[in-house]
Parts: sequence; structure tokens; C-alpha cells
Amino acid sequence: MKESNRDVSLARICRLLGITRQAYYQHWQHNEIVNIEQELVIKQVLQLRKDHRHMGTRKLYELLQPFLLEHQIKIGRDALFDLLASHKLLVKRYKRRVSTTDSFHMYRKFPNRIKGFVPRRPNQLWVSDITYWRIQGGGFLYISFITDAYSRKIVGYNLAENLLSVQTVNALKMALTTTDDTSFLTHHSDRGLQYCCNEYLQILEENNISISMTESSDPRDNAIAERVNGIIKNEYLSSYSVHDIEEGKQVLDFVIHLYNEERPHMSLGNLTPNSIHEEKAQPEQLWKNYYQRSPVPAGDLST
Repeated sequence: MKESNRDVSLARICRLLGITRQAYYQHWQHNEIVNIEQELVIKQVLQLRKDHRHMGTRKLYELLQPFLLEHQIKIGRDALFDLLASHKLLVKRYKRRVSTTDSFHMYRKFPNRIKGFVPRRPNQLWVSDITYWRIQGGGFLYISFITDAYSRKIVGYNLAENLLSVQTVNALKMALTTTDDTSFLTHHSDRGLQYCCNEYLQILEENNISISMTESSDPRDNAIAERVNGIIKNEYLSSYSVHDIEEGKQVLDFVIHLYNEERPHMSLGNLTPNSIHEEKAQPEQLWKNYYQRSPVPAGDLST
């Protein structure tokens, strides 16, 4: 109104609208402060995403807390979602498409011994799985993971150009170097050839490790391992372009460090896997268990 009526004073326009000049100036001053604060938050988000390039907004919000306190910026989680959305900084979901499991073999298979089991400390339950990594030139590298189910820490891993059993054995040997006590440990995996082969089972038995395997193709039967695969691939590895296994090993070592040492988990009370694993703390779970099967109400056959 002021721009289209230059002869009318600002005081008169404010009186016509029922506001004071002080309120008018405070409004624009507030907007300027908010814009500055939002710009600072975006810059800090981009700084965090230099390494954690696909970290979700909930985890970013937790990592931003010291920064927000230091700069006395008040912003809620929902407001952060809206801010990142307006700058097109929300992450996209990815779908798994390549199968790495061959369960059609003659090796011995074991029952699922962890149904309903909840670990109470590290090194009670390790979960294992294999995933793929598409590299430049159209090829694939394959990653074997062993994760401690209590702390979510990756305790063993191996990168290879094939799916031979020796690759999973290398990941298992690495995991065994992280603990001296395996007397109460259970190893859970799918029924793939790599986990049922004689060499792999022999190492488990020699270390008195109980063996458990999935009994179906339902991802909820090995949910933690599936989740870790997705985090490493979609939040981290998808941001890197590598041409061969040597480059891949360097990147993977760095990514595992970021995951274990820096990435907070809502299932761990927003603490990092390594802090839970080393301190053996009791984390407070802050997330809903989406893998839990909901009971079907009596008489309801539509589910």
C-alpha cells in the first residue's frame, strides 16, 4: 500500500489497518531474523551432509541440537522437515532389486532360533547378510555384513567381486576379532549357500556360537540386517562413484566408520552404535517397531 500511495504516510496506513508502526517494524525485523536463522540451519545441514549425504531429517535434527543451542535458534522437527522440503533437501527412498541369496543347495540348514528373542547386551546376537553395490561400468561389488543386534554396530564386513563363500568367512573372522567371549552368542542369517557351507559352519561351531537361520523369504525374519544394508547402501554408498574394488574398499572403510561412530539411531535413543557397544548402555528405543506383525482381529479376513 505504501508503494502505491507514496503521498500517504506510513503512520496513517498503520492507523487504517489498526496496527502501530512499532508492530510493522517488528514484523519485518522478525522475518529478517527468521530468514537469517534458516540460512544458518541450511548451511549446517549441508555441512553434516558432506559425509552423511542421505541422512534423514529426524537424525539431522538430533545432530543439529548443539548447533541450535549455541546460536539460540528455536526450530521444531516438523519445521525442519518443512524447511528442508522448501529447499528440496529431503532424501528419497530406494528399493532393493538384486537378489544375493541362493538357498537352493544341499548343505545343512538350521531353524530360526531367535523368534521373540531380544538381546540385552552386546555379543548376544549377530545378524548377517550380503548386499550388492553397483559401480561404474555396470558391474557389481558384494558386501558381507555382520552386525551386533543389540548395539547395531557393524562388527565384521568384507568387500568382494563375487559371491564365493570365502568372502563371508572373511567377514566372520573380522567380527570374531572384536570379542573374546562368544559363549552366549547366536549367529543369525538367511539360508544362503555362503552361510551354510562347511567352512562357515565349522568356524561357528569351533567358537561355540549357536546357529540360527531364517525359515522364509520374509525380510522381517532378518530385519536388523536388512535395515543395516539399506542404511549403508542408500544413505552412504549411493553418493560415491567407484571404478574398482580397491577404490571401493577405501570408501567402505570410511563409510563404516561414519556409521559406527557418528550416525545416531532412533532405536538406540539417538546414540551411536559404537557408544552403545563399548559402554554396554541400556538405550531407550524412540521408534515404532514397523516389523512387528499386527494381530488380525477375530472374524476379519480382509487383512
